[in-house]
Amino acid sequence: MSRTVVRLRHLILLLPLFAAGGAAAGPDNYVDIARGKALTIAGDCVACHTAPRGQPFAGGLALQTPFGEIMAPNITPDNTTGIGSWSADDFARAMQDGRRPDGSHLYPAFPYPYYTKVERGDLDAIYAYLRTLQPVENRVERDTLPFPFNVRLLMKGWNTLFFTPGAFKPDPARSAEFNRGAYLVEGLGHCGACHTPFNAFGASRNDKYLEGNQIDNWTALNITDDARVGLGKWSVEDIAQYLKTGQNGFSLASGPMKDVVENSTSKMAAADLKAIAVYLKERGAAGVPASTPLAASDPRMQAGEAIYVDTCAACHMRSGEGVAHLFPKLAGSAVATQQDPATLIRIIIAGGRAAATDGFPTSPAMPSLGYRLSDSQVAAVVTYVRNSWGNAAAPVTEATVKALRARITGAAAGD
Repeated sequence: MSRTVVRLRHLILLLPLFAAGGAAAGPDNYVDIARGKALTIAGDCVACHTAPRGQPFAGGLALQTPFGEIMAPNITPDNTTGIGSWSADDFARAMQDGRRPDGSHLYPAFPYPYYTKVERGDLDAIYAYLRTLQPVENRVERDTLPFPFNVRLLMKGWNTLFFTPGAFKPDPARSAEFNRGAYLVEGLGHCGACHTPFNAFGASRNDKYLEGNQIDNWTALNITDDARVGLGKWSVEDIAQYLKTGQNGFSLASGPMKDVVENSTSKMAAADLKAIAVYLKERGAAGVPASTPLAASDPRMQAGEAIYVDTCAACHMRSGEGVAHLFPKLAGSAVATQQDPATLIRIIIAGGRAAATDGFPTSPAMPSLGYRLSDSQVAAVVTYVRNSWGNAAAPVTEATVKALRARITGAAAGD
């Protein structure tokens, strides 16, 4: 291939940059754009900044918070409704300090408390990539919270209490691989934004970092190295495989994690996925107190067993071992033994579908059983699963199922 053809190919690839008003193209700029695309994928930016049936990155997705809905903004390089008029400094300020170009505060639904750790060079690369996107005119209503939460100046006090700006600092006592994983998890990957519980003010509880949380009526798992409710039974290879393919011998990704795998981690470099796995394994366990399993003679267990045998055992097996790549294993499942049983309850009531990736393109599905199982029956079978085959977790009440069913039904009605 001639040099002329190669140069023309590079020019064609960079034409969107000129259309978006970006910096002059050149070899260094092209490298930054390619790196920025990879970093944008690692941050899973498309997931929050794309509305259902909307254009990628054009915003409009309603983010549910305890304080009301926040609409994700348009981050295409449109000059009037996106970030086309932003400079690289404006972009870095938003990412690292949570401030708009005019100085007004962003809400932490945009995870700047995590992005503050991202290096400026990486932010500039992301900015360069976003500038190559096709501009989309899509005006998003940005002030949707009720009073007093719509007063953005209140964020000044929130930041004083809960936000510590500053770049990531590697641990000199740890390996380069561990520190790379820490940089991704604690920064751009913002894993704690879902997997860490919130306090009453909507800030992540650092004393419970990565110990699990409820997001959109799903359980974001404890992803510490705890052997019972975390990833303690998973190897580094198991974690990397799950992130790359959406499944391993222990679990299949569903719910919000399905989107993370499909949009982000399945497209990341293998070395980065292994670094994330090393970090999660080596940073240690949370030390969650062990539970005592319910006795098989308990009436709740007996009722649950009957429902399980009749409804669940054909796929998940009487032994709870499931079928590889199709039906998740329930015996020894961290999903089953979380303190919060939301995921189990939700999947039984509303069904679900696992991730589809290049590694495992089949997307197994779980049918909805909520139409024929009452709240008391769902509570019984979830209690049985949580306390069988070596599992041990608190029993689930009918009231818990009833409340979650109402939220799930309400959310579906609003779609």
